[in-house]
Amino acid sequence: MSKGHRIMPDGFRETLQFYLIDCKTALGKAIDIFIIILNLCVCAILVIETYPVSEATRQLLWKMEVIIVLFFIIEYAARLYGAKSRLKQLVDIYSIIDLIAILPTLSLLILPLFGITLNFDFVKLIRVFRMFRIFRFLRFTADPDFFFGSLTLQVLKVVRVFLTIFMIFFISSGLFFYVESGINADVRTFGDAFYFTVVSLTTVGFGDITPMSEGGRWVTVLMILSGIILIPWQVSRIVKEWVHMASKKEIIFPGCGLRYHDKDASHCKSCGHLIYQEYTGD
Repeated sequence: MSKGHRIMPDGFRETLQFYLIDCKTALGKAIDIFIIILNLCVCAILVIETYPVSEATRQLLWKMEVIIVLFFIIEYAARLYGAKSRLKQLVDIYSIIDLIAILPTLSLLILPLFGITLNFDFVKLIRVFRMFRIFRFLRFTADPDFFFGSLTLQVLKVVRVFLTIFMIFFISSGLFFYVESGINADVRTFGDAFYFTVVSLTTVGFGDITPMSEGGRWVTVLMILSGIILIPWQVSRIVKEWVHMASKKEIIFPGCGLRYHDKDASHCKSCGHLIYQEYTGD
C-alpha cells in the first residue's frame, strides 16, 4: 500500500513511524523537506571545506555538520524505535546508509574523549566515508510518492537515473580529491576533482590533470569503467523510458488503476473500458 494511503495509527510508536515515512500530510511533508535540506547542507559542507576558507569559517562548518549529524542520529533512532521489526530495520540498506552518514562525525567527536589520538590517515579515511552520505537521497526516490506524489512513476524512474549518474560523479570526485589532494598540485579543490571526473567519465581525457598517486590511478580506473559501463546503461534507461512514454497516452477510468495505454488501443487492458479514438476518415 502506498504510504500516502495509510490509515492513521493510534499508538506513539506507530504514529512516529507513520510520519517518518509519510509524505501526504502537512507534518509528513515538513519532515521530508527538512531531511532533504539537511542532506543538501551536509553535502554542501563537504564541498565547501575543500576550498581555502578561513579558520573561523572552517569551525562554523564543523559546528553545522555536528548539528546536522545530531538530527541524523535522532532520525535513525526514531526509525529504529518505530519499526515493526527492529532487526529488519537494522540490516535495511537505507539504515546502513544512515549509519554511514552518522559514524564518521560521531567517531571524530567520541574517540578523543577516550584519549584516542586521531592520526592523519584515519581522519582522511573518515573524510572519504563522509562522501557516501549522498546515498541518503536514494531513500526518497525509492518511494512512488516522492516529491509528494506529484511525479508520475515514469518520471520518477527518470529522476532516479539522473540521481544515480550524479552520485557516480559526486562520489568519484570526492574519492579522487581525497587521494590526490596534497600530492597533486592540479587538484586543490573539489571543483578540480569534479572537472577531472567529468573528463574521465566521458572518456574525453584532456590530460591537463593526471593522477599522481597509486590510489588516484585506481580511482581513475574505476571512473573510466563506470563511464563505459554504468553511465551508458543508465542513459539507455532514460531513452527507453522516454520512447515508452511517447507511445502511450494517459487515461484513467473509474475503478481502474492502469494509467497509461497504447495510443492505438481501443479498450483498456485492465478493465476492458472502451477508449475513445479520434480518426480523420482518410
